[in-house]
Amino acid sequence: MPEGDTVYRAAHRLHTALAGKVLTRSDFRVPAFATVDLVGRTVDEVVPRGKHLLHRIGDLTVHSHLKMEGRWDVYAPGERWRRPAHQARAILDAEDVSTVGFTLGVLEVVPRDQESEVVGHLGPDLLGPDWDADLALENLTRDPARPVGLALLDQRVLAGLGNVYRNELCFLRGVLPTRPVSEVHDPARTIALASRLILANRDRSHRVTTGVDRPGRRFWVYGRAGKPCLRCGTRIRRGDLGDSELTLRDTYWCPRCQT
Repeated sequence: MPEGDTVYRAAHRLHTALAGKVLTRSDFRVPAFATVDLVGRTVDEVVPRGKHLLHRIGDLTVHSHLKMEGRWDVYAPGERWRRPAHQARAILDAEDVSTVGFTLGVLEVVPRDQESEVVGHLGPDLLGPDWDADLALENLTRDPARPVGLALLDQRVLAGLGNVYRNELCFLRGVLPTRPVSEVHDPARTIALASRLILANRDRSHRVTTGVDRPGRRFWVYGRAGKPCLRCGTRIRRGDLGDSELTLRDTYWCPRCQT
């Protein structure tokens, strides 16, 4: 699933392509919104909110979430799409540009003054103008018995972290993802590190947490099961962690560096 930095870059591309322009085509290929027509309306802005995208168009907002497979592409008029047409869920065009949302996990059109109903549950946005580290810390420590690896993925705690950052943060802080939040030394440092990591990757084409932008060296533990730890040489392990079977995510850790 795309993480907050990926969604931030997608919003920037879409905003650059559409902001201030009048829509010449509006095509929503989901039954609930198939009759919505935004042609003639001006796109005010496209902004990210955690892992969510908000196209603000007059008094309406097009809300989308990429989930696992979704993406928004920007094309020149008439340019061939890079994905099959049957995967298109939304098309928003202006005179000189075409934007297409493929395989979107969530797509809906809501009144702009009701955005809070679709994103109001989110915690502070790590890449948002309203980032609040103190509130994020308060949210993180509210349930001290919860495994830190679950709390960091909870978008109600802080918005924008996904599984890559969850695993890398736990490694960098030297804690197992299963350790209760109450046993994490100085959780404020975990929040601060999360902010620094995602901010450092906000404009990168490849996400890097090690400081080495080379294949196989970009991450400390994520996706490296069975390979030697880049710090101590111990074999990285992999397991599953989630609140339920539906929320299970791959978890990676070094049994020596993390306790």
